[in-house]
Amino acid sequence: MTPDKTFLPQRGMYRDLIAFRKAECIYDMTVYFAETYLDRGDRTKDQMVQAARSGKQNIAEGSSAGSTSKEMEIKLTNVAKASLQELLLDYEDYLRTRSLCLWGKDDARTLRARRVCAAHCDTAFYMNAVQSRSDETIANIAIVLIRQTDVLLSGLIERQKADFLKYGGIKEQMTRARLAGREGSAGLTGRTMRTGSTGIAGNSCKTDDSQSSQSSQFSQFSQNSQKDKTRL
Repeated sequence: MTPDKTFLPQRGMYRDLIAFRKAECIYDMTVYFAETYLDRGDRTKDQMVQAARSGKQNIAEGSSAGSTSKEMEIKLTNVAKASLQELLLDYEDYLRTRSLCLWGKDDARTLRARRVCAAHCDTAFYMNAVQSRSDETIANIAIVLIRQTDVLLSGLIERQKADFLKYGGIKEQMTRARLAGREGSAGLTGRTMRTGSTGIAGNSCKTDDSQSSQSSQFSQFSQNSQKDKTRL
């Protein structure tokens, strides 16, 4: 068994996630929208900004937490998804309560917004665009962005679930890594013992040869002594 290279993989690269980059665009647009079109005393203002922030922050936190807890990663990504759904309802409520138009899914403006939003993930693009748009248009663009991000988050959650099924949780990964480390150490110890045994056996053989030679010399000496006695 070789050490599991997936053990405690380095995560936290959330800025590379399209879902995070779109969530960041949604947050910046929402801050602008709330500051521009909602009254200071309106509770919805803070709620919309907090929901947008929660969507962005929980994607980042979930990605970072994934190294030690797949459960927490999935949970936080779901929280981000739920927060953006809350924000979606706030935008829809804004349009409905002010008798503004909520673009239908087949509306030409919606179709165009989908194409543009799918092609852009940079907040500077949207912040430049909203300066010359009405509150109705900004709200509908934000709704399109939120829905696209929701689809991306659903895919991200499915991938996280698949990773959990494949690699398990942190305890399972630690167990596999520990067993792999023990097996590697046992193999090294076995090779060392075999090498040492061969060396000892060689020395033992040399000792036996030396003793045999000494015994032969002693026997020859005894025979010569007997001959000498006979001669005397």
